[in-house]
Amino acid sequence: MDGFAGKRIWIIGASAGIGAALARALAGQGARLILSARSEGDLAQLAKECGGAEVLALDLGQRDTLADAVRRLGGGAPLDAVICTAAMYDPSRVADLDPERTETLVRVNLLGTLDVARLVPPLLRDGGQLVLFGSVAGYLGLPKGQAYSATKAAIINLAESLRIELAPRVDVRLVCPGFVRSRLTDKNDFTMPALMEPGDAATAILKGLSGRAFEIHFPKRFTYGLKLLRALPYALSLRLTGRLG
Repeated sequence: MDGFAGKRIWIIGASAGIGAALARALAGQGARLILSARSEGDLAQLAKECGGAEVLALDLGQRDTLADAVRRLGGGAPLDAVICTAAMYDPSRVADLDPERTETLVRVNLLGTLDVARLVPPLLRDGGQLVLFGSVAGYLGLPKGQAYSATKAAIINLAESLRIELAPRVDVRLVCPGFVRSRLTDKNDFTMPALMEPGDAATAILKGLSGRAFEIHFPKRFTYGLKLLRALPYALSLRLTGRLG
């Protein structure tokens, strides 16, 4: 995307973390924003910071709310980009997972993203961007990642498929962040390598969206190591990841 000034961009999952940081960064560059998340109060405050952005509360855990939002936006001008950052995170070993909470996590992270992929493309102008968020946690199975990592691996696969399926009308992009300080990573009880601030993550994402690469991953000093680990034969990669258990 060549510059963001005047672009009409919908951010789903905008109330905190990377989503909120992206909203502030895009507003600073003159984008016209639509902000969505479950917390309408948080969105209203963020909208004030972003020059009066439009607020459209929804919950990806409730399919009808996304469909209603799409219908409301369908009568307006085409969107230049839709960025879906919404996700839940609940670190735990498989044996300790809460079934109901895990079902909700899968509903939001994976099925919600599938709903976005299914319903949103008609709202985009020709050449508009659909930006989905995977994670480096989806590169390979790691201890305590479990349901979250599995959903992010699925989103990576989904984005790869959509990149071909929706081309050339929709420019599908995949974002795979490393550790970024947020309410989600605050749940981790270990030292997170190469931990980034949300504002720095937003800067990396917008730089990537202005370029041509399909995948935007950062910080490179961390992500390239995981990509190398993923490329190793299982006999080696499982031995190395097993040390993290």
